[in-house]
Amino acid sequence: MSLALAGTGVARGIVIGRVHHIQAGSTDVTERKLDADKVHAECDRFRAARGTATDELRAIRDAIPAGSPSDISAFIESHLLMLQDATLSDAVVKLIEERQCNAEWALRMQRDALVSVFEQMDDPYLRTRKDDVDHVVTRIQRVLLDQPHSIETDTDDSQPTVVVAEDLAPADVITLHNNGLAAFITEAGSPLSHSAILARSLGIPAIVSVRGARLLQEGETVIIDGKSGFIVAAPDENALQQYSDAQAEEKAWRARLAELKHQPAETLDGNRVQLRANIELPEDVGVCDENGAEGIGLYRTEFLYLNRDVAPTEQQQLDAYTSVMLALPNQSITIRTLDLGADKQLDGGRQPSGPVANNPALGLRGIRLCLHDSELFKPQLRALLRAANTSPLRVMLPMISNLQELQQAKAMIESVRAELIAEGVSLNQDFKLGAMIEVPAAALCADQLAQHVDFFSIGTNDLIQYALAIDRIDDQVNYLYDPLHPAVLRLISMTLAAGKRHNIPVAMCGEMAGDLHLVPLLLGMGLREFSTHPANLLEVKHLIRQLQLSDLEPLAEAALNSSDAQTVASLLDDWHRQHKAQKA
Repeated sequence: MSLALAGTGVARGIVIGRVHHIQAGSTDVTERKLDADKVHAECDRFRAARGTATDELRAIRDAIPAGSPSDISAFIESHLLMLQDATLSDAVVKLIEERQCNAEWALRMQRDALVSVFEQMDDPYLRTRKDDVDHVVTRIQRVLLDQPHSIETDTDDSQPTVVVAEDLAPADVITLHNNGLAAFITEAGSPLSHSAILARSLGIPAIVSVRGARLLQEGETVIIDGKSGFIVAAPDENALQQYSDAQAEEKAWRARLAELKHQPAETLDGNRVQLRANIELPEDVGVCDENGAEGIGLYRTEFLYLNRDVAPTEQQQLDAYTSVMLALPNQSITIRTLDLGADKQLDGGRQPSGPVANNPALGLRGIRLCLHDSELFKPQLRALLRAANTSPLRVMLPMISNLQELQQAKAMIESVRAELIAEGVSLNQDFKLGAMIEVPAAALCADQLAQHVDFFSIGTNDLIQYALAIDRIDDQVNYLYDPLHPAVLRLISMTLAAGKRHNIPVAMCGEMAGDLHLVPLLLGMGLREFSTHPANLLEVKHLIRQLQLSDLEPLAEAALNSSDAQTVASLLDDWHRQHKAQKA
């Protein structure tokens, strides 16, 4: 009998294959008290285990085929750096010495302390970094417990292998990929985990957060749809035929999309749209180019600052920024200044400089923190001004809520510019400054702000949360998170209108920009610059090239005049049905 399961699809694609369970083995540990004369040896045992775990990861890194995307090895490098971090070396040794306990227990205690910090973070991407701590700690624990970290795929050439596991670390995904993995299913995980990001980069269909995945039988045939997150076990002949046909259609669809890489994003009636990519790391530029990105619309820089005891130097930042600019010559690069805050301390919160905010999202974050701590902000500004010598650069300030903040930031930039010139540094004057519109107050004051910046970029993720007073990560209220809420649409419309009145471009870099269902509405409202995950770009471009602006403006007008989100949703659904019927 067929079994249907559902999870979160994180990497699209359809696979019909054979289930293979990977049993990671238990790493449950208990505390053991040590005699004083055994403590030194226990510290050495931990150091040796950490060294073995390091050697294992280096071997995996060195086995990555030449010519592979650079972001693949970057995930392994991040875990190697974590293994060398004092929080997983000196801190564990100190716990062994102070508590006179076994290494496994000390490592478990330190793991719990680090994970608790990440769990308090407001940013969903950063919150997911607790998984990296778990993966690194688990690798060390298995060495300590003498549990070999083996992940054989047991590949049968007659049918693709679909791996089922509790969770997979990035190193596991790479090893399995090299061994012929076709797809994977995990009970844990999230779309923002490094393993999920890696699956998308490698083109491995994957579904995470699948409750009941352990019910899948070893060796049985299973269908997974990485787009919908749907799984069918022991499918009948009808299901097999249906998904076989869908596989062929998906392959043909991807081939058609690839042909659009060098085509312009332009509506049928000649309205040109800019499509840019959001990136986290310099290594992400490869996938941007593969998907025809017209530059970078959002380069998040806070990841240069996390998991380290001191801020990155000016030169380290300059190297990171220029590497992206050199990899995408003659393209628009938009770099966001650091968006650290009360929930994202420089050193991951291990050494807080003050009391932790009760509500970090409303605390000292983004531009507020930068203006509060000029010693943190100035090196980044120096690096950005110097980077503008490489090619034209757009810099945007996060969490702007009033004109005073913007003026203070501009004054600091001019002060830093004067310092560099006094030092004999030649600077390119083509340096564009923009403000992120992600606080309702900024949207309401967009007319005033637009007179002092070169561009806007709408950060819809935070704008929606602040406008509706909900946390989309909170299961109790995330049902209220609705991008079609009239208040959200009107805030976006205000920003677009202000940009048009003051002749400055307005981009959107939040998740709404990559949502195919919302693209027609956003175009009708006047948005002409979209920045989204690179994997979304070709599909967004394909849709734009099927649209006519004259059909979209009435849709936008009706939506903006609606009094509730349900009415807007119905209008949009009706429009899509009519559009689909016309294409047919």
